[in-house]
Amino acid sequence: MARRRMFSLDVVDTDRFLDMPTSAQNLYYSLGMRADDDGFVSNPKRIAASCGSCIDDLRLLITKDYIIPFDSGVIVITDWKVNNQIKSDRHKPTQYTVEKAQLRTDPAGRYISGTKMEPVWNQDGTNLEPQVRLGKDRLDKKESRTAAPPTPRFKPPTEDEMIAYFAEKGGPENEARKCYNYYLSNGWKVGRNPMKSWKGAANNWMCRNNPINQSNGGVQNAGENQRIVRTTRL
Repeated sequence: MARRRMFSLDVVDTDRFLDMPTSAQNLYYSLGMRADDDGFVSNPKRIAASCGSCIDDLRLLITKDYIIPFDSGVIVITDWKVNNQIKSDRHKPTQYTVEKAQLRTDPAGRYISGTKMEPVWNQDGTNLEPQVRLGKDRLDKKESRTAAPPTPRFKPPTEDEMIAYFAEKGGPENEARKCYNYYLSNGWKVGRNPMKSWKGAANNWMCRNNPINQSNGGVQNAGENQRIVRTTRL
């Protein structure tokens, strides 16, 4: 295994890198010094603690794509091959072959992950639980599966449909026509709200105009009508 590590100015002498906190920059250097010959590090949290950095610095390096995390807790330095060119006679292949199989290299020599991983640490940084970051297409499909079905649009009945429904419920045809003409004239509203079910409105109409209900509430309705008249006159 090679014992020397290099850092390219093309990586560490950019505004993007230098704009990071010093603690995140130091962590990047510490990870680079301890990585194996293919750029893999198995204990990033311990290294962060030893160099005075924290879990947020690891998150920042991941967010800015300076390191790539894996489900196993291992990370790899994205620009490893840009920083280091190790001779084949000194190169010792990484033992993290499963993680390496998930990577490919772009024309500039940078590692690219086929499946981006987004790590989730608890507050003290003892647990590393990467989660797959879903692409936009997969998110759209997931949302379409879980979205609530659209509310059916209200469709007013024809006069014949209203008459047929009244007949089905034992209501007279003349009341069906009254009900239809009343709601047709007010724009198919119940009070001030748009109607949701014309059959429900028809049922209420038949209940209110049932002779039995009218005989039971006749005196009360008359009293209410008198109060309405007095209020109107006032």
